[in-house]
Amino acid sequence: MLDELTYIHRFIPADVPGKPPLLLLHGTGGDENDLIPLGQAVAPGAALLSPRGNVLEGGMPRFFRRLAEGVFDEADVRRRAEELAAFIAAARARYDLPAPVALGFSNGANIAAALLELIPDALAGAVLIRAMVPLKDMPKANLAGKPVLLLSGAMDPIVPEANAARLAADLTLMGAALTHKVLPVGHGLSQGDLTLAQAWLAQR
Repeated sequence: MLDELTYIHRFIPADVPGKPPLLLLHGTGGDENDLIPLGQAVAPGAALLSPRGNVLEGGMPRFFRRLAEGVFDEADVRRRAEELAAFIAAARARYDLPAPVALGFSNGANIAAALLELIPDALAGAVLIRAMVPLKDMPKANLAGKPVLLLSGAMDPIVPEANAARLAADLTLMGAALTHKVLPVGHGLSQGDLTLAQAWLAQR
């Protein structure tokens, strides 16, 4: 199992007991350091597990391949979701963690959404910031009651409003306990995302 720790990653142990660990999943071009400050801000004292995406696009790390902007290599999405689930299982064994809540931005949110749809037991829940539909053919996952916060941008040039709405509908059909908020922002992270994620995570 420990051989599955195939991602370069950072792990910060919890210093407040009882909080679910966060799995931090960066956007395109990020790395294992990018979302550490966000994780510490939204869930102070929680354990943080932050892998670097294993796929390179023009030298920029990602969690799966895409064919064009907004067009995903869906076979690779499925393969990388399995790869990430194996990493999570190995990291849980090494660091003695319960199932984490994913906190993903952009490409990281997309792979987290794919994990929810393909291997739902890998996560205890998810905060998906600027996520879009990861797979055109919706899997038949059972997300019964799994908490998910989806934060979309009303002026996002990358994720069309209809796409975010479809992801919300898909997750709801699978049974997720979904909260979907549309903020008056573009694709980038905002103070509103931090505030909403912090309040939502405080209830976990």
